[in-house]
Amino acid sequence: MGNTIIQYLGSVSGNKTYIKRDDLIPLSFGGNKARKAFNFFREIDAGNYDCVVTYGSSSSNHCRIISNMAIMRGMECFIISPLESSAPTFNSQMMRVFGAKITIVPVGEVHDTIENKLRELKENGRNPYFIAGGGHGNLGTQAYVDCYKEIREYEAEQKMHFDYVFFATGTGTTQAGLVCGQLIYKDPRKIVGISIARANPRGRQVVLDSIQEYLTEKKMVISKECIEACVIVDDSYIGPGYGQSNEEIRQTIREMLIHNGIPMDATYTGKAYAGMKKYIKEHGIYNANILFIHTGGVPLFFDELRFLK
Repeated sequence: MGNTIIQYLGSVSGNKTYIKRDDLIPLSFGGNKARKAFNFFREIDAGNYDCVVTYGSSSSNHCRIISNMAIMRGMECFIISPLESSAPTFNSQMMRVFGAKITIVPVGEVHDTIENKLRELKENGRNPYFIAGGGHGNLGTQAYVDCYKEIREYEAEQKMHFDYVFFATGTGTTQAGLVCGQLIYKDPRKIVGISIARANPRGRQVVLDSIQEYLTEKKMVISKECIEACVIVDDSYIGPGYGQSNEEIRQTIREMLIHNGIPMDATYTGKAYAGMKKYIKEHGIYNANILFIHTGGVPLFFDELRFLK
């Protein structure tokens, strides 16, 4: 996979604003989950696995991508999905097109259902590969350490520097990877995750945990104080909750489509971009170079399209 493009969007509240198009990764509408999935499937391809088990809601970009990559290999994909977030979406329709076997249970039963499914498969002579929800884990984190390197390469080529990097943060490994990249290279910038679901302190803690897990595996020693200073998770813009939209988010989606021809969705990128614009104003950011990472979710744009005016 080559580097994803970075394009200039124009001025946002007096700041030069750019967007990194991870939504253009050439697999099943791309996105951060595609970037991570390549790492998981390299490990799957090198092993003796015959099916995949994972977890996610009906809005999950992760589950869409994993089920697509599994069927490309002729592998079965089993998805455990929470009842509380199971409304039909274009993502869930695609999962079914890809032949995913979806089990819907109350969120409190998800853990045991996953364990039971893995045990059942093994008892039947199968060799399942388990991927945590959202591509959580060091392979997912590594994907965005690599993305951070791409950002630095762009800066070197263009002889410029991004003062801020914004994106939607959820399960935490996208942000963990970017922050690990920043810590490794000791770059002076602010990396701001706009939470799309989790309130702090939990939202921030899952990022911190992922960073520590990755650094431990790589045998890198960085002070807790240094790590803490680099992790910014803003939960002020969650709005009605995960997967829930409002008029401000829809207006952001509409404007981005009309003025830039870029689709965003209400669950992830549209919510995060709307949050970024408010963050910039509320923190008095001016005359800075700002990068927003489009982490995908394009099929969910079509779920929102009927509400745009």
